[in-house]
Amino acid sequence: MKDDIFNRISPDEALEILRQLAKKDKELKKKIVELAEKSIRDVDVDEICEVVFFDLDGIDVHELWDRSGSSRDGYTSPEDMSFEMIEEVMDPYAKEMQRLLDLKMHQEAMFYCMGVLKGIYRYEKESESEFKNWATDIPGEIFRSVLKKWGKGRNKEDKMEMKDFIHEQCPDWFE
Repeated sequence: MKDDIFNRISPDEALEILRQLAKKDKELKKKIVELAEKSIRDVDVDEICEVVFFDLDGIDVHELWDRSGSSRDGYTSPEDMSFEMIEEVMDPYAKEMQRLLDLKMHQEAMFYCMGVLKGIYRYEKESESEFKNWATDIPGEIFRSVLKKWGKGRNKEDKMEMKDFIHEQCPDWFE
């Protein structure tokens, strides 16, 4: 019965237990940090691209129609709402990229950004969703916004590597 508790504690409880153990045992804390860093550093550009593409491609046009139009707060055009809905999908990716930058994991942040950019580009080029018809020009705007957020404070070498990546993987949006 007691072993079963291990599989039934909440994520918050598990985190608190982990913090307490790390506070009491410096070697265990070191091991936890090593495992966490290893987990965070495992950034796969193509995997991120796939997830971004499917998240964007999965936006439901019916939800767009439900959320746009007249309401007691006024009128929201489908075009404006499509931008808002894409931003909602992209927000977790922006937060994760910023988290990597805050952790000073610049290489990982760059690879993560590459995956996000490639996913947005793939969505623009390959998606046949009806929603995308209401979101013309928005993928390109989001692409540039993500790139700009990543590029702040990056060194020249990283910027050149990103430029080469975009030239190769996203040629129609290469500037």
